Amino acid sequence: MRSRFVSVPCLAVMTSLLAGVVVPPSVQAESQGPQCRGTLLQLMVQERGQARSERFRFNLRLEAEAASAAAALDQLNARLDVLRQALTPLVQDSLVVPAPSTFPIGSAASASRYRAATTISGQVSRGDYDALIQRAGRLPGVRLQGMTSLASSSGQEALEERLLKRALERGQRQADRTASALGLRRASLLRIDQRSRPPVRVLAMAADASSRFKPDEAPLPTGTINLALDYCLR
Repeated sequence: MRSRFVSVPCLAVMTSLLAGVVVPPSVQAESQGPQCRGTLLQLMVQERGQARSERFRFNLRLEAEAASAAAALDQLNARLDVLRQALTPLVQDSLVVPAPSTFPIGSAASASRYRAATTISGQVSRGDYDALIQRAGRLPGVRLQGMTSLASSSGQEALEERLLKRALERGQRQADRTASALGLRRASLLRIDQRSRPPVRVLAMAADASSRFKPDEAPLPTGTINLALDYCLR
């Protein structure tokens, strides 16, 4: 068998000829994805679920007040040192402390007091949930702004898979009912557009040192998945 080779000039001619070829719309549509040769049904499905809390992200506000900006900042530094000593044994990884802000209380022209403030955030395990609340609540100038309940990586993945399965099953049931109402027999899934939120939920609470807080009583991490589903009914 003889091998045939196409020269470069020949390829150039073929390319110029193909450039003028018009692809029919039906062929273009098929190349973009599956087409419905029946009744197109578009659904929006939402599912929510919960996972087990494995750790908590906390957010604290630390403030100090004095007759001058420098004195307020010095007091803030001292309180921050005490806070670090109290929380460091409990914190997973490390504390996050942004640069502080210092500002006059009231009108800047007639201010006689100044306030310095910053925020502190970090993560604690389930076992240190109450200890963090108690220690933070007993320190001067500290306000607990909230706790975020977090799932483990495996728990988050399991929740997302569970929500996806439930959403698809719900969409298929609804599509089957619609097809039956129209006197049709089959509902085939054509397209999935997924939008989801990670399984977290923010819990705002007051740091009351007189009571004890249990991690099992905290709101569970929650997740939401939204699916845009296209079905072809035939």
